[in-house]
Order: sequence, then C-alpha cells, then structure tokens
Amino acid sequence: MTSEATIAPPRSKLPNSGYREYYWLRSFVAGGVASCCAKTTIAPLDRIKILFQAQNIHYRHLGVLSTIKAVKQKEGFLGFYKGNGAMMVRIFPYGAIQFMAFDRYKKAIRKTINRSEHLHRLMAGSMAGITAVMCTYPLDMVRARLAFQVKGEHKYNGIIDAFKSIYTKEGGFRGYYRGLVPTVIGMAPYAGFSFFTFETLKTAGLKHAPELMGKPSLDNPDVMVLKTPVSLCCGGIAGAISQTISYPLDVTRRRMQLSAILPDSEKCRTMFQTLKYVCMEHGIRKGLYRGLSLNYIRCIPSQAVAFTTYEFMRQILHLNESPPPK
Repeated sequence: MTSEATIAPPRSKLPNSGYREYYWLRSFVAGGVASCCAKTTIAPLDRIKILFQAQNIHYRHLGVLSTIKAVKQKEGFLGFYKGNGAMMVRIFPYGAIQFMAFDRYKKAIRKTINRSEHLHRLMAGSMAGITAVMCTYPLDMVRARLAFQVKGEHKYNGIIDAFKSIYTKEGGFRGYYRGLVPTVIGMAPYAGFSFFTFETLKTAGLKHAPELMGKPSLDNPDVMVLKTPVSLCCGGIAGAISQTISYPLDVTRRRMQLSAILPDSEKCRTMFQTLKYVCMEHGIRKGLYRGLSLNYIRCIPSQAVAFTTYEFMRQILHLNESPPPK
C-alpha cells in the first residue's frame, strides 16, 4: 500500500547506509504500527460488529445506536475495548506481514507476469492478505471469543486462558483454525480490492493532479506522496468497496469462530453449512449483511488511518528509497 510515485530519476541518499540493510524490518514495523493505529481508532465499533454478526442474545434485538448505548450501560466504557488487548497482539504482526508482503509480492509478480499494473495490484493484495491471515489466525480466534463475552458471563479469563481452553476442549490446534476457509476466501477479494483501489486512486491522483493531491516525500524529495487528506479519502473509499464485496464471508467466519459457544453450534460447522443456515434463518439483509451499516462506519476510518499512517511511517523509516539490489 505504498503511496509514492517517482517523479525524477535521481535518488537522494539515505542519511545512514545502515538503513539500507534492514529494509524488510523497517517495512515490517511500518505496517505493524499503521495497523495498530487503525484498529485502536475503531475498536469500540469492532466490538459492536462482533456482537451483531454472532447474534449475541443480549443485543440481537437492538439496532446499532441502541446497542452502543446498551453496552455502555451494561459494561461501562471499557466494555467497548473488550478483546482489544488480544487484537493488538494479533494486529501488529498481521498488518506488518500484510504490508511487507504486498510490496514483495507486487515486485515478484511484476517480474514474472507481463500484464497490466492493475492485475499486479489485485493479485499482490490478495496474496498479502491471505499470507497475513494464515500467520495470525489463532490470535483472531481468541480475540473474537473475548470480544463476544458479556460482563457477568465470562467463559475466559484473558488471552492465555482462552488459548488453553480452546486447545484442550476443541481438538488441539485444529480448534484455533475454525472458520479459516471462509476467512481465506473472504480475504482474497477484501485485501485484493483494498490494495487495488487505493493504489489505483493514488496513481491516478499523482499522475493527473500532482500539485493538488501530492507533495514531496519527507525522506526523498524525488518521490511524490499523497497529501494527508487525499490519502485518508482514498483509504476510506478502498475500505468501503472491499468490505461490501467480502462482508458475507466475514459474517460466516465469525459465526464459525464462535460456534463452540453459540446455542446453534451444530449448524455452523462448515462454511457452506453456516452460509446456508444464516441465510435461511435470518435472511440476506438481516443475516449475511447484518451490521454492514456499522461496518461502513468502522471500515472507512480504519482503512483511511491504516493507509495514511503507513505512508507517514514509510517516510519516517526511509522506505521511499528502494532497497539494495540482491
């Protein structure tokens, strides 16, 4: 999700040659910081989304605003951040791997597939998202379990206890990967269209209106980056499009992750079984797309902050200078 475009052939030298030796590490850190900032921004709405998707018995009859009010009254302000500790443990490596992998995959695909740059972005984004999910899925499982708990009805006493309980009661390591298939299938279009949309908007903006939408990078004046308001806007649009496409599979993933603690667990064992059950029981709008309006409210600022923070971190960590040739 780089936000730069080279506007002149010369390259400014980095202030310290040691920076060149750790390009991958700096890219890793930039992605992790960007994702943590983004998720912390929308953590309260993320908790509400999980309660909506899994039809929590305490809140299933309420709308978005009523649920927000009810959570505050029942669980207090910190109730909005339940499960956020597990989310931070997961989201740093997730975001770090995803952003770093996107750059790597895009360069590799560009060398092997002589096609449109649009195809490179879409493929690299999808592959980066899948890679990040595969590496961090157990943490997402634990985070979902903790966020689904309601005050006074706790089944887990924290991250470590949740890990132990899932391992001993749900089939060992297989328990950590419940719902992985719909997650991977859903992540391909989500990450792919997210990266694709942002990169396309960025490239078009810097190409057709560089003075209006761009500015010189802090670490390399030969590179143009998006201005902060423009980057926020492009990131928000990317988030809205990608979420609309992949949301039904996100609902399926959550239902499968929480199936062991839901009363209808026997109906949510496989991806197609879960999709069919949710659709037949609750319908398309109130089942597969339940909570989508809330998700728009959370995904637009989340993606906007993620892309914009990553662009800023690229400048701070001198990532707008190409890594040394291997």
